[in-house]
Amino acid sequence: MAARMEQLILDLFAIEAVKFGDFTLKSGIQSPIYFDLRVIVSYPVIMNEVAELLWETTKTSGANFATVCGVPYTALPLATLMSAHHDVPMLIRRKEAKDYGTKKMIEGKFEAGSSCLIVEDVVTSGSSVRETAQALESVGLVVTDAVVLLDREQGGKQKLKDSGIALQSICGTAQLLRILRKHEKIPESVAEQVRDFVRNNSFQPGPEPPVKKARKALSYGERGDLCQHPVAKQLFDIMERKKSNLAVSADLCTAAGILKLADEVGPHICMLKTHVDIITDFSAEFVQSLTQLAEQHEFLIFEDRKFADIGSTVQHQYQDGLYQISGWAHLINAHALPGPGVLEGLKQVGLGKQRACLLIAEMSSRGNLATGEYTKATVKMAEEHRDFVVGFISQSQLSQDPAFIHMTPGVQLCGSGDGLGQRSGDGLGQQYVSPWDAVVERRADVIIVGRGVYKDPDPATAAQRYQTAAFQAYQHRLAN
Repeated sequence: MAARMEQLILDLFAIEAVKFGDFTLKSGIQSPIYFDLRVIVSYPVIMNEVAELLWETTKTSGANFATVCGVPYTALPLATLMSAHHDVPMLIRRKEAKDYGTKKMIEGKFEAGSSCLIVEDVVTSGSSVRETAQALESVGLVVTDAVVLLDREQGGKQKLKDSGIALQSICGTAQLLRILRKHEKIPESVAEQVRDFVRNNSFQPGPEPPVKKARKALSYGERGDLCQHPVAKQLFDIMERKKSNLAVSADLCTAAGILKLADEVGPHICMLKTHVDIITDFSAEFVQSLTQLAEQHEFLIFEDRKFADIGSTVQHQYQDGLYQISGWAHLINAHALPGPGVLEGLKQVGLGKQRACLLIAEMSSRGNLATGEYTKATVKMAEEHRDFVVGFISQSQLSQDPAFIHMTPGVQLCGSGDGLGQRSGDGLGQQYVSPWDAVVERRADVIIVGRGVYKDPDPATAAQRYQTAAFQAYQHRLAN
């Protein structure tokens, strides 16, 4: 069983049911670890294994029960599998009573005085288990035992014991960290952050809430260790080693001009952004030379194509025609407007070549419509396609998942040279923010600078100024 549990933890990490970063919990506390176990419903083999391990853990504990009840909603499919596989009746607790029909809070067949086992996915304070127990007890059932997949080990088990409920768990936070460290899935610095959090945020007997503790943010290198996608890993590694979170937009119309700029700014950037369809003399030789410069100076190539059509069309735009973008661009971007089909089409080309995509969630132009519900829907689409989507083009931090990269365009030093400065524009709708504002206030990971570099008489020196300003802003964010 120990070997099965260890494999399960590795599987949960692989499907990102266990995440590390900076997350706001239901209680309002900022946590360095988050369990998103709802995702297991999309992985039947893993879900079955969780249910079996829950059952075996319960039977080993000697718990006696006549029915099972899953805490709504994540634990419901787990309780269902336990019920179906082991022929034990299941009850369903409603979160709210309906104003029609039977108006019952507990659905199912049971006898007053019989015992019910509560099934849960994660326990922190134990409040959800206690709420379910109270609902069951209100109709005459007896609750003495509960079983959980993951115990965050923040005092919930003791609080449930004080309420007369014995909690059994498949795994606790400490054991989970040991397994992930053993298999080098997370760095020791991340594991220690989680241990500190658990030590400082345990629920003690009595009404006092836990104290919210400040903690150091994850560095680019640590976030790279948590990424599953090779392009995201490579980008974070470049940013950490080169001390650069600067992308330069090479909005030039000749191959020679772009290659000259790439060679000059290459030592100072993590990424070069191109608009291939404005190049008047595009050729295979240009692609070969640009790729060589990217390897020489260690930066990624981001083709700012902004795909926004049906899946079959974007497939051809990505791999065929004059530009054959999938053959040389590490990163592309797309609008969410066409729906998930645009990603399905791009993925069929890009996944096999280990390419990645950014979704355009917000824009820097005045009066743009990428706001509100559209932005929220874009983030959701990214989360559902994280095998290909590695981040966002945005004006703010949209996701707390450390594997997602936020890139902010429309950045200028505004003439101050220190990274500070006020918002300005170009007269054509573009609105600029300073590196400090983008990285510290808006929490961008990468700033994208165009005219501030390529229109400067000395692009290399200009790129170095932006590199310094943006990375110093990042270091300030880490320290504060």
